[in-house]
Amino acid sequence: MKTFALALSAGGARGLAAIAVLEVLDELGRKPAAIAGVSIGAALGAAYAAGMPAQTIRRFVIEVAHRRSQTVARLMQARATPFSKLFSGGLANPMLIDAEKLAATFLPRAVPEDFAALDIPLTVIATDLYGRSEVMFTTGPLRTALAASMAIPGLLRPVEIDGRVLIDGGAVNPLPFEHLRGKADVVIAIDNTVGPTAVRGIPQPLECLLATFQVMGHVIVAEKLKHGAPDLTLHQDMNLFRLLDFFQASSILRVAEAKKAEIKAKLVAVLGA
Repeated sequence: MKTFALALSAGGARGLAAIAVLEVLDELGRKPAAIAGVSIGAALGAAYAAGMPAQTIRRFVIEVAHRRSQTVARLMQARATPFSKLFSGGLANPMLIDAEKLAATFLPRAVPEDFAALDIPLTVIATDLYGRSEVMFTTGPLRTALAASMAIPGLLRPVEIDGRVLIDGGAVNPLPFEHLRGKADVVIAIDNTVGPTAVRGIPQPLECLLATFQVMGHVIVAEKLKHGAPDLTLHQDMNLFRLLDFFQASSILRVAEAKKAEIKAKLVAVLGA
């Protein structure tokens, strides 16, 4: 029976669709030998690598999305700058989220503090802002690495680790499948980096910034695939949803659910029964 490694892409709320693929893997009784993830893919990968069944991850995500008022309150508590300090040292973005507080608040308790406690080896990708390069984490403090990997510019404050200022790994490597070569017989990638497809007129500034980030990610992945694709790339059609549609988690998973039979057939074809 072939072993496999799994890459989970960036993509914001769209990335939640990967949960359906994890559920199929659980149904098949198959676990990856290694996982690599970036941004939302890193968070999901950490939960799965920690031993959380995919359906448990699904329930956790839906619970957070359905408790809208409580979730918004927790987001406000995770702001990088309290309102009381907004005007003490120059104007600041009142809605900027502290990425480390966000990770501490919303990651499942099953996600450990350190990579060493994971059941499956995990690679987390972030971006060195001033070094203009990719940063890869496989050991050390896990939650801090996840915070860095998810630090979307303009929304989440960058994370400083070992003197480096880090932002969302999707800026340099939205689908890190190449880091899994040689770690298993087969490399499988789940790609949810698709950019905006529907014409909605001129977007608001924040929406435009996020859409631009998605376009960059989509172009990077498309170019990477030209120079050596994984053994199987699963593209989930989530273009109805926006980067921050996390409150639409149930709808995202319903759309993903409709593709599970097709996904299962593809996985069986590449992995064997």
